[in-house]
Amino acid sequence: MPNPQLFVVLVASLASMGQFAIATYMPAFAAIAAELAATPAQVQQTLTAYLVPFALALFWHGAIADAIGRRGFILFGLSLFLIASLLCALAPSIEWLFAGRVLQGLAAGIGIVVGRAMLRDRFDGVRAQQQMALVAILFSLAPAVAPVCGGWLLPLAGWRGIFGFLALLTGLLLYGCWRHLPETLAPQQRHPLHPLALSRAFAELLGDGRFLLLCLANAAVNSAIYLYVLSAPTFVSQHLGLGPQSFAWLFLPIVGGLILGSFAAHRVAGRLPAATGVRLGHGVMLVATLLNIGISLWLPVGVPWSLLALPLFSLGLMLTQPGLQLLALDRFPDRRGLASSGYITIQQASNALSSALLVPLLLGSTLSLALGLAALQYLGLLAFWLSQRGPAACHVPSHKEQHT
Repeated sequence: MPNPQLFVVLVASLASMGQFAIATYMPAFAAIAAELAATPAQVQQTLTAYLVPFALALFWHGAIADAIGRRGFILFGLSLFLIASLLCALAPSIEWLFAGRVLQGLAAGIGIVVGRAMLRDRFDGVRAQQQMALVAILFSLAPAVAPVCGGWLLPLAGWRGIFGFLALLTGLLLYGCWRHLPETLAPQQRHPLHPLALSRAFAELLGDGRFLLLCLANAAVNSAIYLYVLSAPTFVSQHLGLGPQSFAWLFLPIVGGLILGSFAAHRVAGRLPAATGVRLGHGVMLVATLLNIGISLWLPVGVPWSLLALPLFSLGLMLTQPGLQLLALDRFPDRRGLASSGYITIQQASNALSSALLVPLLLGSTLSLALGLAALQYLGLLAFWLSQRGPAACHVPSHKEQHT
């Protein structure tokens, strides 16, 4: 068993590959359209081609990992993602790029789902909450680093070099997991992929109202910030009037808030009950949404004021994440892989719907994006409040409560 720090770095890296697949190639949209004779709308839809299979496959990853174990399935997923990245790099047409993105979407979720289940396999209680917050700190770097890497690689290696870079990162992570990532699910704890038993497990998962509300609470706030991530090409180039090397103006404030929020979540883990941490995060996000709407109404679009509310929102978002994850996964302590799949599936399905429906609808102005951010946060707060009503609500004790 590797030391906890290396284990957390590997799990965070597995989760980050999905972020890199989304954001690294965004600065290259215009170059892809020019070389492949595609329309801007077609290139934008390569995001949807990734997100839809990503969301649809997620629900099965946990069940498979619960049946065959964690380590081998992660190695398979990384190998498939490596092949898909090479296919994107060599794509002779937009249709081949769509095919590569679909394969990337099918593979990327394996590391996210199974890595989270492995973390919960190994750590319990307050320690699990703290380790999830550490993963979130490392994971938060990906949305900032990815588009910056893409922006600097574009003039050096072209858009194909960006996908080659993804293949190289995947190869390095595959080697690291092969050498250092252990199996965390003993054979006697596995659940066979028997259709009847699996159907019962899915029915139990989907029939748990509190679990679904916690999943919705998580999906709503993550989709809120994703409105800005997925609209980055238009927001940066048209609204802010900046060039393809300037994506850092949008992503660095968001990621700065994510990192600060992750550190804050790590600090409060064990000191506050999980539900209290979620409420604290929503309080911060509420202030951010009101500030964002006010700036959009009364100030002209520009740097830096059009970005001021985003790091504050991101900070509040990260305060909610360890608590929401723990409360949701602990609804099903014997089927954490399946629960992790359901949790992330709902989040990514929400992101895919945002990419296909909400982002095109809200792209027209910074005010419409600000209102979309607020509406999704309020939806998440409502779902969380409903999940905590009644005496049967999940409760993860604080450090003090565990020692009284």
